[in-house]
Amino acid sequence: MLELLFLIIVFASIYLFYLGTGKNKLVLNFFSVWMILISMAANLDVFKDTSAFPPRIMLVLVSNIIYVVYFYRKLDVKLIESSYLIGIHVLRILVEIVLFLLFLKGMVPQIMTFEGLNYDILSGVSALGILLILRFSNGGLNQKLFRMWNYFGIIMLAIIVVIATLSAPTPFQQLAFMQPNIAILSFPYTLLPAIVVPIVLLSHLLLLKKG
Repeated sequence: MLELLFLIIVFASIYLFYLGTGKNKLVLNFFSVWMILISMAANLDVFKDTSAFPPRIMLVLVSNIIYVVYFYRKLDVKLIESSYLIGIHVLRILVEIVLFLLFLKGMVPQIMTFEGLNYDILSGVSALGILLILRFSNGGLNQKLFRMWNYFGIIMLAIIVVIATLSAPTPFQQLAFMQPNIAILSFPYTLLPAIVVPIVLLSHLLLLKKG
């Protein structure tokens, strides 16, 4: 059931990003293929070999940087539908629930949850508030506050990415040795760093680029 919930989050992230970028076919095709490739690798236990150097999960993160930069430069901000990109951040509430349930199952450390040092759920709750303002307020959003919200969301995302990376059982592990972050090494949770996190980051960056 938890795996199904997480897969729904992944598919919803891709679909909302597709809509938010003006139904860009390149976006849909790329993330569909990337999801399949990462899923196949995870099902073959490719990422569970933590003795490899550099750790194979780190190669995914490097790939993320490359395609985030590419899409940031490639996508036309004139076609951006802001409400869909903001909607992606509402999904962060569900991601935090999944992380907490994974903690209870012993697959991630407490430090990665809202009971630890992960306050990313605030990004999701505030995104929901922004959507309500857009829906019911005639005045719209204060652009300065909106930009600050995007910066806040990026910072919250960066914090959990650092915690998750340093908690994973790799040669770079510095945190959570008693209960490391093993979830991201297996399907479907490898799709969190491979798909969901980059889409969340891109959504913030494109909203800022659009101004």
